Amino acid sequence: MASDSKLEVVRGNPSPEELAALMVALVVRAAQHQLGQEVPADPPPATSEWAERTRPGRPGQEARGSAWRLSGWAR
Repeated sequence: MASDSKLEVVRGNPSPEELAALMVALVVRAAQHQLGQEVPADPPPATSEWAERTRPGRPGQEARGSAWRLSGWAR
């Protein structure tokens, strides 16, 4: 990193340990970038099981050939 680089805390009151951890993370990331190493991307956000499209329905409720027609019937 350049000697004129500046780090400024704009909110909060971090402890010396927290600032040291941040500096280590920044130095490692900068070194990886300079060496041309690929920096891992953030993991994709987790989806809930309810939103999962491949999640099967209740057991015994599999769709059959006429399920689309029967879905409109009153129960």
